Amino acid sequence: MRSVMSWLGLGAFCGLLLGLPVRAADYPSPLEVRYAANGSSIVVTDPTLQKVQWIDVAGAKVGKSSDKPARSANVVFGADGSVWAADYLGNSIMRLGADGKVASRLAVGWRPGGLAIAPKRGWLLACNIASNDISIVQLSDGKELKRVKAVREPYRIAITPDEKMAVVSNLLAGGASTDPEQTANVSLIDMESGQCSNVKLPPNATSARHVAISPDGKWAYVVHTTGRSNLPATQLDRGWVNTNAMSIIDLTTKSLYTTVLLDSLYEGAADPWGIALSKDGATMWITLSGTHQLAKISLGTLHQLLAGQGPLPAGGEGATRVWAEIKKNPAKRMDLVTDLAAMHVANLIQRIKLPGKGPRGIDISPDGSTLAVAMHFSGQVLLLDSAEAKVKATIATGPMPVLDDVRTGERIFHDGNYSFQQWLSCATCHPNNGRVDGLNWDLPNDGIGNPKNNKSLLYAHVTPPSMWLGIREGMDEAAMSGFRFSARQPEKQDLDAVRAYIRSLRPEPSPYRPAPGQFSEKAKKGKAIFETEEVGCAHCHAAPLYTNLKRFNVGTHGQLDHQGEDSFDTPSLIEAWRTAPYLHDGRAATLEEIFTKFNPDNKHGHTSKLTKEQIGDLVEYLNSIDDVVAEK
Repeated sequence: MRSVMSWLGLGAFCGLLLGLPVRAADYPSPLEVRYAANGSSIVVTDPTLQKVQWIDVAGAKVGKSSDKPARSANVVFGADGSVWAADYLGNSIMRLGADGKVASRLAVGWRPGGLAIAPKRGWLLACNIASNDISIVQLSDGKELKRVKAVREPYRIAITPDEKMAVVSNLLAGGASTDPEQTANVSLIDMESGQCSNVKLPPNATSARHVAISPDGKWAYVVHTTGRSNLPATQLDRGWVNTNAMSIIDLTTKSLYTTVLLDSLYEGAADPWGIALSKDGATMWITLSGTHQLAKISLGTLHQLLAGQGPLPAGGEGATRVWAEIKKNPAKRMDLVTDLAAMHVANLIQRIKLPGKGPRGIDISPDGSTLAVAMHFSGQVLLLDSAEAKVKATIATGPMPVLDDVRTGERIFHDGNYSFQQWLSCATCHPNNGRVDGLNWDLPNDGIGNPKNNKSLLYAHVTPPSMWLGIREGMDEAAMSGFRFSARQPEKQDLDAVRAYIRSLRPEPSPYRPAPGQFSEKAKKGKAIFETEEVGCAHCHAAPLYTNLKRFNVGTHGQLDHQGEDSFDTPSLIEAWRTAPYLHDGRAATLEEIFTKFNPDNKHGHTSKLTKEQIGDLVEYLNSIDDVVAEK
């Protein structure tokens, strides 16, 4: 096995240690858009340019911009017209003044993203993605009133019109991926008590992004992907493995009402992202980020059919069978999650191709006439006529430099057109810039019938071999095979660009760090345990990459593993805090479970004699490993 240094090369290794820039230029990448109450301006977040920008709607151009850095993932308007933006890496919410400068900050949890304002209560709610909770802040004095635990990576949030409930989409599934019901959840927060209940989406749902609430407050809508990980990934055509969906939550009963598919029989709707609703709740628009489209849904008619009311769609008994069954028995609406034709035969969905790449955030003007769509990879905001979805204006949010290989690879990585029938993109299974989706997948590269947990691509180029069984020599080969088995074979320059993007990925600071490069007292104790000969963790997970690039039998052969599959790749521990579940089949929901439930013979470190407190210290250290930099 080659050494870490020989794989990296001295220059590349020093580049990692020094945190050298991975790209020569900044590209405008609008993420979210929000109309002002009077409709005269649109606020745009751009985490790549690290700005919040204001668009003058009448002039169709960008006006002022915020201070840098403003790595904002989301923005909302206060009741008084104030602008509040989430500073993702700053772990705070910024109030931006009339000049765009940061006027004040509110401290919240780690990696704030989704924001919502409850104007009657005077509260701001923030989704803390890395600390998996929601901050409720009193705007009058900036005091955090409560932290409410979510499930995993709470992403976006919406509040009912009566401000009695907040609805939160959790981006990723929580729990062990060996559970066939493993899935993402929607969290419902009682605004009076602060109590939270969770509604499960269909099994193997993930990447739950935007959430919206009907004007009457009875329904919540969330877009997400839905996988069928019990099937081998050789069956991608016709939606056998990956589908793209919109789920409806009944807020009265706090239960999943139904899930409908945005795909058609032979064309996937990869990576649904943003939602906008008409003021009367009769029409919904969804951005399909991976296919560069906008889906328009006749939501009022959909609700009528789901309730078994109104006339059946035209098209004959065979075409409308599912709707006829729902009319007889409304409980049959739960079958829609597997029906690729239902929305189309009922003429409930229209998909419109947009100019540009990567539509994400979307909002509708106060008068309902115009849609604003953030085209993330084109550096533009589109203004569309809401009636016919025709482009009224295209507004560049900054000059677009010539694309380098990293940016080109990033665009391809998120593009469903590189897959067969547009069912998925690379980012479908590796969201959050090449990280994990929390699911197991039965990939054909090591045989069929032995699913493995999805791995992060962070530092995949310097931690060979690739895949849990080490069957690919390294990332370059694995990337080529990924396209061959799960997508379409790209041109060489496109494949090289995707490889360049994967090489560019860098860790995020761990939320378990009290300060950059520093450990908590618990983590210091855990580090000492990790490095002791008696426990032996460092033998296999050696710094600087926390792997020795070898395979070992750590006693985790499972029921679905093929005979002789006993030794598995030693993964890097960098960013272990965000890569759950753990072990090759994702059976360990937490790091603690590795040592308390799945290491009976001490093959995975001699941990059986550790006390509960010592295991807690060890886990604290593992959760704190966030880079290859020498640490104290």
